[in-house]
Amino acid sequence: MTFNVLSLFDGLSAGNLALERSGYKSGVDYNYYASEVDQYAINVASKNFPNIIQLGDVCGVKAKDLPPIDLIIAGSPCQGFSVAGKQTAFDHPESVLFFEFIRLLKEIRPKYFLLENVKMKKEFLDRITNEVSSCYPDFQGEDMFGGKIEPILIDSALVSAQSRKRYYWTNIPNITQPEDMGILLKDILLDDVEEPMLSNIYGGFKEKKPRVHTDKSVTIRTASGGGHIPSLIHTAKALDYMNRKVKGGRTHWDFAHHSDIKNDKSSCVTANFYKGVPYNVLVDAKCIRKVDPVEAERLQTIPDNYTAVVKTSNSRRYRMIGNSWTISVISHIFNNLDFEKKQ
Repeated sequence: MTFNVLSLFDGLSAGNLALERSGYKSGVDYNYYASEVDQYAINVASKNFPNIIQLGDVCGVKAKDLPPIDLIIAGSPCQGFSVAGKQTAFDHPESVLFFEFIRLLKEIRPKYFLLENVKMKKEFLDRITNEVSSCYPDFQGEDMFGGKIEPILIDSALVSAQSRKRYYWTNIPNITQPEDMGILLKDILLDDVEEPMLSNIYGGFKEKKPRVHTDKSVTIRTASGGGHIPSLIHTAKALDYMNRKVKGGRTHWDFAHHSDIKNDKSSCVTANFYKGVPYNVLVDAKCIRKVDPVEAERLQTIPDNYTAVVKTSNSRRYRMIGNSWTISVISHIFNNLDFEKKQ
């Protein structure tokens, strides 16, 4: 049999990766329609999955132009809901695109759907739950409470080396918490990552000479007592950056965007990874370095160098990876798909 998938805000095509990895699709073929506007993400997805049918901007996707769709998946933009942002919710110019998902869900009424988003205020959570439930007023299933399709909160820490709690709304039946696979941060780290210079990590620190990586280049390790401490940069300045007061008197350390290498799990991979400190560093007693793009892929359980199949910058790779899903969580959910069974 063949079924049709519509992926909204497709990004690097995490849905395709999850379907490929799930136990469901043995002997089953599917057509994959994707809506995405980031050309770099489109290039990466299409290179890895040449059969993707790209549809462009979600606002231009119409049900009448599509074949019958069996599954709609979406991770609508989270900027307006995230506790890390201003929490403007549906007033945010990107988060309001959630209603495009609702529009298509109502127009198409697929057999199955999956929506993902961040942890958020209860008022936002309830609004999304009510909107989603309104698309399936006659839904009956184990996940129905008080006439609503309630989300399940899953932490990616169960199937990966990062802590990443996300809500999932779906009518795919019998979704449970994944089994804890016991993957630790140390398990996914590369052994041969070149240690970056201090000026590459801490924004605002400049070297007087061009950045040539030698044994005397300014790295965190050398600035921490290796014997090559230039007058321009001191360890104290680096620490002052992380201790600088920000929101509510908190410091960059307080936000825990960095990860101690000795910790069991990494902090959450986000689209801000491309910014560097404090979002994208591994810390131990002797060294602070950026998370390598391959390590970031591993944190999201994306195959190594999946985002390197087309020529692009590491910054764009980090952004795509951070905007993606944890593939092993989605494949766990997809294991319960059954397109042959009647609703």
